[in-house]
Amino acid sequence: MREELIIDKIEQEKEEYIEFFRKLVQSDSINPPGNEKNVALIIDDFLKAIGVKTEIFSFGNNRANLVAYLNDSFDGRNLLYNGHMDTVPPGSEEDWKYSPLSALIKRNKLMFGRGTTDMKGGLAAMVIALKILKELKMEVAGNLILNAVADEETGGKFGTGWCVDNPLKEIKCDFAIIGEATGLNPLPKAILVGEKGHLQIKITTNGISGHSGMPAMSKNAIYMMSEIIEKLDKLEKYIPKTKPPIELDKLKRLVGVSFPSEEIFERIMKEQPDLDSVLQSLTSFSKALTMIKGGIKVNVIPDSCEAVLDVRLLPEQKSEPILMALKKLIEEDVGYVVKDQSNDTSSQIFVELQVITDSEGSYWSEWEESSDLKEFYELVEMVYEKKPFYFLLPASADAHFLRNKGYCPQTILFGPGRGRTAHAADEFIEILDFIRAIKVYAIFAYRFLTKK
Repeated sequence: MREELIIDKIEQEKEEYIEFFRKLVQSDSINPPGNEKNVALIIDDFLKAIGVKTEIFSFGNNRANLVAYLNDSFDGRNLLYNGHMDTVPPGSEEDWKYSPLSALIKRNKLMFGRGTTDMKGGLAAMVIALKILKELKMEVAGNLILNAVADEETGGKFGTGWCVDNPLKEIKCDFAIIGEATGLNPLPKAILVGEKGHLQIKITTNGISGHSGMPAMSKNAIYMMSEIIEKLDKLEKYIPKTKPPIELDKLKRLVGVSFPSEEIFERIMKEQPDLDSVLQSLTSFSKALTMIKGGIKVNVIPDSCEAVLDVRLLPEQKSEPILMALKKLIEEDVGYVVKDQSNDTSSQIFVELQVITDSEGSYWSEWEESSDLKEFYELVEMVYEKKPFYFLLPASADAHFLRNKGYCPQTILFGPGRGRTAHAADEFIEILDFIRAIKVYAIFAYRFLTKK
């Protein structure tokens, strides 16, 4: 009966919820620079109006994290809902059919705008779930904690990382959901139990500048970088093997559960090469050179060239062996000295390595034994009318702050939106997906917090 009240309320008030969601999308929280406090204040007003206790933790220039609580007791089971308020920049608005901050709705089915999928849709749905439980005065034995965070798009240490070490530190967490988009079209919804780590390394080659009319008298840093790039595919031979958390055959079985038959699944696999690529990426570390910059003038031999190597790590794979492997490749396979504090050299020709981003992967190793997760799975199947599947995130999110610090290993990612539209021009979300996510979050919170 109580769950029917939740569903009825959502159906009756969904236009109000959609409008709240639009306000979040229309609020500029592009990171950099952040401005997440714009979003925090909207959430604060929305929840304080019905008596929910909220706390805003300001930092920097118009930046903030927010924590809100269903009640004042943390003695029972505590459920944490986490979502980030920042978005990536929209890029050139000329590439957008609709303005990135318009939150324009088409045919009452789709909402367009930066952050609709990543991840103001999930965040809004979590805020609304907390509001619903408060307004319906549900009798619960535990507490629902909402954590709206800054900084996720630039590493998360000032957002979820800070919150785990400060306002959340003394609160026992029994289960956590991060509301990142987990739609992997054409597949059904995924429930993510692990994520890859993220290591970004800036490689700088230092040569000797000179006149382009006499190139032999200089050392071209762009050519130096080219030599390194040509050898990058040999990097793997220097990296210790790391076992993936879920082997490829098992990953395929987990995905295959969502299909009526094994034959249909095999056909989809053949028709969707992108799906096979995703599966392969989840069983090994991957690398990609994503940026390069060099030269100051058309007739000057460049003495410096910079490139960024983006590496995705398996859970339990550390960044240090990757750095050592890259150093070894540059020194032994290419033949340049890698300069650091331990071997400061007077040579004008050398290579420098600088870590830009370093976040470990994470994995909930005991997810298959969790009765709470099984109940969540069945609820998603009921609301979305399709079997979901368990999977891993090929990118990275904030879950590692919760899992790896031991704060809440039993953390999953689940939310509205298709992951492929995140960070893209004309980012969008399906309104029905958003409404269904509210139902999942609200009903699961009610069940979780009333379980003895």
